[in-house]
Amino acid sequence: MADSLCLAIDTMGGDFGPRTTVPATLDILRQHPSLRVVLFGDSSQIQQYLTNISDVNADRYRVHHCTETVSMDEKPSSAVRNKHDSSMWQALKLVADGEANACVSAGNTGALMAMSLLQLRTLPGITRPAICTKVPTAKNYTYLLDLGANVVCSAEQLYQFGMMASQAVSVIDGNQVPSVSLLNIGVEDIKGRQEILDAAELLKADNDIHYVGFVEGDDIFKGDVDIVVCDGFSGNVALKASEGVALMLQGFLKQALSKSLLAKIGALLAKSVLKKLQQKVDPSEYNGASLLGLKGVVVKSHGGASRNGFSRAVIVALNEAQRDLPSLIEGRLKNLTSQ
Repeated sequence: MADSLCLAIDTMGGDFGPRTTVPATLDILRQHPSLRVVLFGDSSQIQQYLTNISDVNADRYRVHHCTETVSMDEKPSSAVRNKHDSSMWQALKLVADGEANACVSAGNTGALMAMSLLQLRTLPGITRPAICTKVPTAKNYTYLLDLGANVVCSAEQLYQFGMMASQAVSVIDGNQVPSVSLLNIGVEDIKGRQEILDAAELLKADNDIHYVGFVEGDDIFKGDVDIVVCDGFSGNVALKASEGVALMLQGFLKQALSKSLLAKIGALLAKSVLKKLQQKVDPSEYNGASLLGLKGVVVKSHGGASRNGFSRAVIVALNEAQRDLPSLIEGRLKNLTSQ
């Protein structure tokens, strides 16, 4: 149920702005009749996509006009100092003020992280938040973090990422004992940088975490583990590389199936199978990265997400808000400090 829940939506972020974010949000409102949203951004642009909406009660959405936007190439420090009337800042402020249960934005990742840290702060004991999302695998999907918030990480931070992701997966997927691994250049215990080796020892020592050891880059997509932990540099490269490979394969397949009449006939006969394959590798199907470790729910959508993709990000935020994920992680942290 989404009773009494309210989501703050930054409609101006991403490559397409309100043209994608507003219809996508309306799609979720149709699916969840008790949910309410506040749409932040240029009201004149937002209203264009709210005309002739008869199947969603107008009292379930409100437009908050903002005079500023954060550009995708703007420096986070500049955005934090100068863009307090931006759609991103105001959406986060609603969460910080306790008037919304989660924020969703497709905007500048660095600015979103900086503004979130300033307005929401981190949970007690968490030094840095991590960006976490799921990626498709041969079996189903795997959660990968960090994806760029922390280029360099200490052993303690990597351990915290594993702990937070373990809690998140148990709540979101109902997987009470998710397997946790560390991304490394080899699976042997002696390989890798010292902080990775030290993080492995910390994870091993935590009896509430099902740590299964190191994985290499090609292991991510086998689906043998539920969570892969790494620094933000490695995670971002792995994610972007996988998205690029998926798009390349889709392009190869499209070319191959359009080269000849026989190929086109084969494509027609295999239409349903090909559609399922496309959905399986489509990055938008897995859109919505969580900023774990904050005192509130913040979800980052891919900047180039489609309407369906942004809807997926809103669903991620809704699921985490329904379960009050930050409170659950905080409870886990309190248990650790009391041991």
